[in-house]
Amino acid sequence: MKSLRELYRIGIGPSSSHTMGPQAAAIQYLERHPEASAFDVTLYGSLAATGKGHMTDVAILRVLEPQGQVTIHWEPTIFLPFHPNGMKFAVRKPDGSLHDEWTVYSVGGGALSEGETQGTQVSDDTSPYPLTTMKTIMAWCQETGHAYWEYVEQCEGQEIWDYLRKVWRVMQEAVERGIDHEGVLPGPLGLQRKAPIYYTKAKGYKANLQSSGLVYAYALAVSEENASGGLIVTAPTCGSCGVLPAVLYHLGHNHNFSEERILHAIATAGLIGNLVKQNASISGADVGCQGEVGVASAMASAAACQLFGGSVAQIEYAAEMGLEHHLGMTCDPVCGLVQIPCIERNAFAAARALDANFYASLSDGQHRVSFDRVVRVMKQTGKDLPSLYKETSEGGLAKLSED
Repeated sequence: MKSLRELYRIGIGPSSSHTMGPQAAAIQYLERHPEASAFDVTLYGSLAATGKGHMTDVAILRVLEPQGQVTIHWEPTIFLPFHPNGMKFAVRKPDGSLHDEWTVYSVGGGALSEGETQGTQVSDDTSPYPLTTMKTIMAWCQETGHAYWEYVEQCEGQEIWDYLRKVWRVMQEAVERGIDHEGVLPGPLGLQRKAPIYYTKAKGYKANLQSSGLVYAYALAVSEENASGGLIVTAPTCGSCGVLPAVLYHLGHNHNFSEERILHAIATAGLIGNLVKQNASISGADVGCQGEVGVASAMASAAACQLFGGSVAQIEYAAEMGLEHHLGMTCDPVCGLVQIPCIERNAFAAARALDANFYASLSDGQHRVSFDRVVRVMKQTGKDLPSLYKETSEGGLAKLSED
């Protein structure tokens, strides 16, 4: 299981799998061929189907075009066997022949893999976590008396806090930019930003309604920043980047939790996201939006429960509910943009995370369906979902946009 640095990536939206991953692949390929003057890039499956809306071509061209000519081929009906987000890079020789073809996959959250045949992660291949299931980590916590965040600290070392402090700073800045940023989001939908309006209106309500309204506003703010190509943190992906910051920003500002406790909550949330990434998937093209917004809600549920003093069992229960009640969620972005229904989903998932925390805190933490089991079910559900509901814009809400 990889470092939280691999899960919480700081970068430019709108998509970790369709923008950040392909751009990282282009950078690595250019480093291998600094002398090349022409490149040939083929995008497959989901990466091709919604790549134009996600600005995949723009991300790749920004890297390769300053070096030479770039030809991009779109193959939305061809799905490579390892993952729906496949791409192939090659150097084009003067005679038209292709040299050093490299197939790589953007597997979610900005991470890259060369697939099962090579069996390697292109990103950092260190695995500091020896325990890779919630069951074993819970047992360690209960045996030692330590919290989840202390397991993160033991595995990653004290230096992880410097990185998570930077993550928290970027999250806060995205919220604050978003609630003050008016106008229309880029793309053909002409979608107006809503965060500033929601924030202003929420301030006028009584405390019980104001709380929900502010959480909506904060989630919208970050998601709209992401949709416009702003600087955000994958948590665990770009498409779900508004959930965790919204919950933590709200709790930090309205309950006066210290920065140290917020960082501990971010560590616990990251552990939850890492478990899903290790044992299932956080890629919408692979398992649907349950792997993005569902996992983000589970992360935020666990973070909130920890902040409010939840036990190890209650935190696991909160995370389990955050994911369980998003099972089966499809990934069907209208026009391939990370806007409809993605932005609203972030707002509702943030609110649901706070509900999961409250529900878990009323319990003793004991329940019948474990977090590990829900992760397995989510993985299988993703496999069972037809491909048109997994980031192809060929079904669901995306198809209704034709009406």
